[in-house]
Amino acid sequence: MTGAVPAGDGLSAGRSLRALGGLLAAMAVSLTGTRVSAIALPWFVLATTGSPTRTGLVAFCEMAPYVLVKALTGPLVDRAGARVVSWSTDLVSATAAGTVPLLHALDLLSLPLLLPLVALIGAARGPGDLAKEVMVPEAADRSRVPLERATGLAGVTERLAATVGPAAGGVLVALLGPLAGLAVNAGCFLLGPVIMLLTLPRGMGRAAGNAPSSERTTESGYWKRLGEGFVFLRGEPLLLTVIVMFGITNLLDAAFSSVLVPVWARTSGGGAAAIGLTGSVGGVAAIAGSLVAAAAAHRLRRRAVFFAGFLLAGAPKFLILAGHAPMGAVLTVFAIGGFGAGFLNPVLGAVSYERIPPRLLGRVNALGDSLAWAGIPLGGLIAGAAVAGFGLVPVLLAGGAAYFLTTNAAGLRPEWREMDRPRERRLPGQRPTADARASHRDAVP
Repeated sequence: MTGAVPAGDGLSAGRSLRALGGLLAAMAVSLTGTRVSAIALPWFVLATTGSPTRTGLVAFCEMAPYVLVKALTGPLVDRAGARVVSWSTDLVSATAAGTVPLLHALDLLSLPLLLPLVALIGAARGPGDLAKEVMVPEAADRSRVPLERATGLAGVTERLAATVGPAAGGVLVALLGPLAGLAVNAGCFLLGPVIMLLTLPRGMGRAAGNAPSSERTTESGYWKRLGEGFVFLRGEPLLLTVIVMFGITNLLDAAFSSVLVPVWARTSGGGAAAIGLTGSVGGVAAIAGSLVAAAAAHRLRRRAVFFAGFLLAGAPKFLILAGHAPMGAVLTVFAIGGFGAGFLNPVLGAVSYERIPPRLLGRVNALGDSLAWAGIPLGGLIAGAAVAGFGLVPVLLAGGAAYFLTTNAAGLRPEWREMDRPRERRLPGQRPTADARASHRDAVP
């Protein structure tokens, strides 16, 4: 837990929620725009080309730069400051996203021109998302909120975006066409820096060089700082196991959302509205799950909650689409899965922030996220080729089976016991406090 949080549930009558509220608001508009684009862009490619393979290619061109650039910019975030990186990359994303509908209006947009623009959006989004994530523990400290509650509220924000975004995306596509979604995305990326400027306290998200003297470290080169992140991860078996498991499940989720759901919506006759409806229902339920996690996650056994959430959120959504079930049954499964998914990020975020020293947050989160997201660019490509070769239903069944086996097999590993043992965040070489040692001894494996 963060040191500034008082005892009990971490609430204080005199605290200000300005830091956490401002950060969550900036995250909300950025993520909402991205979710709108996630509906509009694949549907635009699929509707204009009729090709699942090209739809997967566009998803690859966005996510491959996202993962690669995010992995390499961790030291930059630690050195330049998360706040500067966040607003500057949001402006780049806004410019690239706004260029797409502009070129379309001028009748100049083609697939070879669309791909590099999508790649630029992904390359800018990676550092921007990372910078906002890195500021969560600092915002929790400044707002005097328990870390589980802060990560839970961040999860609520993400899920709220996942609800509003698909709904807005589906409506925009149906009424104005898919490229209207990219125009909204550009506007959201412009709004994020404005919110940060108006709400975040001065000094929040500062560069490492402006940190208090207790957190300052000797300056080193870029590659040495990047290597420190690898060294730290190598000594954390729990985080490495989480990364591997999420690498596989993220690949499956990317295949599901970028190709399998659009193809299912098109073949079932539901169209873009069905994509938006299923995403919104799952998002509303995920908000409920995240709210429960924000209120009570710090009192629950993390390991049990984490794997129960995966059991609900993983394989069932693949299987229900493969069964040609009526829309009511599909929405029910998406709602149950969304509720379970709402518990995942709050638990995982708290565990990660507890174990990573503050000065390494940027580079370790960047490496961990990028490794966990490494399969996402391939998800759309693999799904597109698989659907073209084998059909939709066999691919859905295989994806559901792979999801179930991955999450259950990973849960058998012994390092998961560490998830239920809260650990004090401290700099490398610092000895744990007496309270932290007692907390570790008293934890039940």
